Amino acid sequence: MNIEFYGAAGCVTGSCHIMKVKDKTILLDCGMYQGRDEKERGNENFPFNPKEIDYVILSHAHIDHSGRIPLLYKKGFKGEVICTEATKDLCRIMLEDSGHIQEMEAEWKNRKRTRQGLDTIEPLYTAKIAELSSYLFKGFSYGKIIELFDGFKVCFKDAGHLLGASIVELYIKEPENEELKIVYTGDLGNTNIPILNDPTTIDYADYVIMETTYGDREHVKVYDEFKELIDIIKQTIKEGGNVVIPSFSVGRTQEIIYILNRYVESELLKDIKVYVDSPLAVQSTRVFEHHMDDFDEEAKELMLEGDNPFKFEGLIFSESPEDSVKINKIQSGAVIVSASGMCEAGRIKHHLKHNLWRKECSIVFVGYQAEGTLGRTILEGARKVKIFGEEIAVNAKIYNLQGLSGHADRNGLINWIKAFKTIPKEILLVHGDKESQESFKELAVSSGYKVRTMQLGDKYYINEKIEETDNIKAKIIRYVNSIENIENISKDDFLDHIRTLLYEK
Repeated sequence: MNIEFYGAAGCVTGSCHIMKVKDKTILLDCGMYQGRDEKERGNENFPFNPKEIDYVILSHAHIDHSGRIPLLYKKGFKGEVICTEATKDLCRIMLEDSGHIQEMEAEWKNRKRTRQGLDTIEPLYTAKIAELSSYLFKGFSYGKIIELFDGFKVCFKDAGHLLGASIVELYIKEPENEELKIVYTGDLGNTNIPILNDPTTIDYADYVIMETTYGDREHVKVYDEFKELIDIIKQTIKEGGNVVIPSFSVGRTQEIIYILNRYVESELLKDIKVYVDSPLAVQSTRVFEHHMDDFDEEAKELMLEGDNPFKFEGLIFSESPEDSVKINKIQSGAVIVSASGMCEAGRIKHHLKHNLWRKECSIVFVGYQAEGTLGRTILEGARKVKIFGEEIAVNAKIYNLQGLSGHADRNGLINWIKAFKTIPKEILLVHGDKESQESFKELAVSSGYKVRTMQLGDKYYINEKIEETDNIKAKIIRYVNSIENIENISKDDFLDHIRTLLYEK
């Protein structure tokens, strides 16, 4: 049995890991690259044959984990997608929305290409293909043992990251061998986040495939961030501006609504208008309401008492393009929550265009911003950015409330591992930038764990000798591919580097 790493390995987006067990080939997630990762790695092709995949085991619905499933289907995948019921329902609307975005982007690019005399391109996939791929999804409840085939079982545990998000427990039994357990974290949730439970603790695993998004930093306490958000809103409205919150339509938007509901109903926020400008957010909020059994106790109790935390006076959901355009004309007093969360597409770009240049406005980031995205560029202090081809000055106040992130921070990650009753044989780090992975690896090793960071193309065999040989091959391949002008490298320098790779252990 082996595991191959083809996404979110050495980067944060595009989660995709292959397990080969007996005669079956299984994908752990099939996500889309975003930001810099998309530019460098591309989403169009897979480094494997989609027709040979038997199962996709999906940790959760976020596009960087699920977004290429319709493309997998388009290229011949006819197996099953195994996930929780809530993930299945969220993916149905999210992937169709993603397909619609792919169509719009292809149409926009093709208009330019036609004017340039170039051939037109196809969208990555269409909304219709996404709809058809949804029939491959099979949803299960948390805690249920699912036997996919002889000697291979799956169990989902609550990851506390998004509605339906899962820590995936994999049980593998080969003839004449003891049962092996691999745990894949997907994305581990932050603690004390509204609506969701804290991540489930796990008793044991032989091997852990673990995310490290925030492995190098600690979050501010969540309730301190709530207070800061309310203070930002009050001050911005007092100064005559708008508050713009780029937010993922699924998960983060519902949490923001929940928080604002609390402060509006307690009258700590008065006479505000909150515009949720995203058709997908409207649909996903309905899915949230349908899956209240997955809520934490506080949110569940509110729903049972008839106090819907996703509704309050002054909350306005905008679905039509016409409604969205009207919001752009509002000069002050509005809190605008809109997608996408990294500012790469969707209506948020229009709201930034109309508010980013105004010094009386505030832009509040409440989620991770991948490298190469518009959101990351703004956060890193750019004074001007291009939006729809127009240069926009960044004069608004910029805030980054990491405590509202849906990801566990450095402490959350190490505390989750320390809750194991037995130490895993090895922890394989994925889903993190280099600095984040190396920082968390250092912390975990100092705590007594055997850890390795996985890179694109790495293969991990349970057989240690094969594993080490294969990883050396991967290092050599990466080195050769990194040489821009190989004819300028001397033979001695080349061989010296290869010897270093062979003997660095």
